[in-house]
Amino acid sequence: MQNLRYVFSATLKLLVFWIIVFDFQRILFSIHNWDKFQDVFWGDWFLTFFYSIRLDITTGAYLSLLPLLALTIRFLHPVKWTKIVFFGVLLFELIIVSFIHSGEINAYAEWNHKLTSRVFMHLSNPDEVFRTADYGMTIWFVIYSILEVTFGWKLSKFLFFKKEFGTSMKLIKRIPTAIIFLSAMIVGLFLLARGGWQQIPINIDSAYFTNNHVANDLSVNSTYYFGNSYLLYNKSDIDGLIPKVDKLEAEKIVEELYDYPREHDVRILDNQRPNIVFVILESWSAEAVSGLSNNNKGSTPNFDRLSQEGLLFTNLYSTGHTSEIGNSSIFSGNPAIPGISISLQPEKHRKLRSLNQDFEDWGYTSHYMFSGDLKYGNIGGYFMDHGFDDVIDENDFPTNLGRGKLNYYDEDLFSIFINRMNNTKQPFMHCAFTGSTHSPYDHPSAKNQNWQGEEKNFMNSIIYADGCVNDFIENCKKQDWFENTLFVFIADHGHAAPGMVDPNLNGFYRVPLLLWGEPLKKEYKGVRIDKIGSQSDLAATLMTQMNGDATQYPWSKDLLNPNAPEFALHTIIRGYGWVTKHGAMTYQMDMKQYLETSFPKDIKEQEIAKGNAFLTQIYEAYKEL
Repeated sequence: MQNLRYVFSATLKLLVFWIIVFDFQRILFSIHNWDKFQDVFWGDWFLTFFYSIRLDITTGAYLSLLPLLALTIRFLHPVKWTKIVFFGVLLFELIIVSFIHSGEINAYAEWNHKLTSRVFMHLSNPDEVFRTADYGMTIWFVIYSILEVTFGWKLSKFLFFKKEFGTSMKLIKRIPTAIIFLSAMIVGLFLLARGGWQQIPINIDSAYFTNNHVANDLSVNSTYYFGNSYLLYNKSDIDGLIPKVDKLEAEKIVEELYDYPREHDVRILDNQRPNIVFVILESWSAEAVSGLSNNNKGSTPNFDRLSQEGLLFTNLYSTGHTSEIGNSSIFSGNPAIPGISISLQPEKHRKLRSLNQDFEDWGYTSHYMFSGDLKYGNIGGYFMDHGFDDVIDENDFPTNLGRGKLNYYDEDLFSIFINRMNNTKQPFMHCAFTGSTHSPYDHPSAKNQNWQGEEKNFMNSIIYADGCVNDFIENCKKQDWFENTLFVFIADHGHAAPGMVDPNLNGFYRVPLLLWGEPLKKEYKGVRIDKIGSQSDLAATLMTQMNGDATQYPWSKDLLNPNAPEFALHTIIRGYGWVTKHGAMTYQMDMKQYLETSFPKDIKEQEIAKGNAFLTQIYEAYKEL
């Protein structure tokens, strides 16, 4: 029985081993991202090591299953190769766990949240991972991976098999003993993995203990979170993750939201058939735009000046937090659904309408340009499937131009953009997607950064991009087609900016929308519209102004219609938000909790019910595509 005691002891040590490894990871995470902990009290930092224990044990139980099998084999046949198998399995798991956490340490500085299903989209194009990460991030990834694997390996050699197995028990007795032992231990690990006997298994909310999202993120086990994300990523059916809503009641609520007079006499254009130039601004959150923020004055003087000459929407929300979601919402008027990128599903997104398809009926040609790689998120495929005449990416750019790791610089993008418009017959719809405000922010003026403090690299890239926008417009003014061109500036999604870094809050997703150009009537130049809406509302807004059929975009509402209600649905990290003129809320699906609610008490439940109903109806429509 001595051998069996060794195996039992080693199994318990496995759990201890993983808990120590996870805590070591937390220390490394805290050191690397210490600037994120400025608002975290020391007491809360220490508490993360306490509140994390349950989820660490759960994760350790999952990770102990394969080593347990190796231990059982070693009990049956205590020879050298079975010892090698045990340590080989443990090392393999340790490497995987270390890679996950080392990736998270680096990504957190940019994403402000733990690794989620978002990473799987990037991993389908491994070169994107290296191109969006600066060299320092890559080096730190390697360093932390080595540190964590080395620490874990040294710890395993210290904990396990200080004393070799004996062979006192005969094999015929060891087999039934091993079966009973293995069964008992699997049951025990299963209970630990689900968090105990309770009806509902443990989830990440067991590690949440504060309103500070950074402390909560540190407390939540990275491997568990990543594994849970993987399950969600492979499961587009999110019925079990959103609040239950009566189907008939949801249909009634949404029908009432869209039951408003569609006809109105607000017309902002002198010409219903101007050229349309979209400039999709990578990561331009409203908080980063000085004219839309109380925290970051002076960051975008050129965009602010354009805003004083155009029609600015101040309460527009991105539908999601990735570029492919933003693009599909802008051009197809389609709201986002948590955990789902419709551009990655051609069988569904091809059934959506896109603005260029309507413009084509009016004689327009359509063109889309990005100075990076459009295969990410299948953005290029989305536009090609919808019949754009040209879809241009980095492969079509002159190779002698300077560039960053991810893409060619915005200044060169705009230069080529103008040249292509000069060679296009009017009327046209041209679209440019900027990239210099995306990590790793290696734009030409990166070495002469002026902005300091929180999110300084991102803010300095905004300053650079703002200057590129100004140069672009000044050059456009010299072109023959300028007088008949409406410019649409809109961000693809939000980003952490000084004063707004929490991706669980609605303000994180507020983005600018500016209509600017000579076709705009004088009385609308310099006007700010505070009406609440989302990217998906742009389609119906433009279609109405151009005397088109906006009903082909059923989820899009006309932001210029005085009768249209004010609301916006957007996704957050593993959840969604709902904003109206009465307040806002965000709901986190893992925790099954509302993280932000600012609705007055007397209408809180009613407003939340509207948001939940809207999401369920969007989801039903998605499933029927």
